Amino acid sequence: MAKKTMVSYLAEELESQLADYEVGLDWDRKNHSVEIIFRLFAENPAKLQLDDAEGVTSEEEVIEFEDGILLVDPKKSKYDPKDYLAVYPYEGKKGLRQGELDALVSYLQEVLDEGMSDLLDFLNSPDEGDEIFELKWDREVFREIVAEKIKKAQDYLPYPSY
Repeated sequence: MAKKTMVSYLAEELESQLADYEVGLDWDRKNHSVEIIFRLFAENPAKLQLDDAEGVTSEEEVIEFEDGILLVDPKKSKYDPKDYLAVYPYEGKKGLRQGELDALVSYLQEVLDEGMSDLLDFLNSPDEGDEIFELKWDREVFREIVAEKIKKAQDYLPYPSY
């Protein structure tokens, strides 16, 4: 049986815990990073004219919103934190503690649930003031969840060798 790595464990947890969302993993071996990519889809009943982050205008009936979280090796990975909802470091070959990964999946579920609700409100109530839709990642809330989860799961899951 193959040894679990942080990537294999994360893939299993995302699939089982976030089945209601379109979520994927992109392991970039050269950059020593793992991106969790997620998409929200919602109907645009008023056919609002929306501009995405690149300034592309759309009036599609179904809106697709994509964002990501990047797991990085602080000593090796190159990235722009503005491109991600959150960036979280792992400890080189040592990887991440299982509790950290559990916290990541658990909090991502909360963020996506709230984000889906906010996106629907944004699309269905265009006159209520919000001009920008974005997901919200609260670092302090995440830290608290990590602190709680690592009490139960302190073992490290290594970064995969390739």
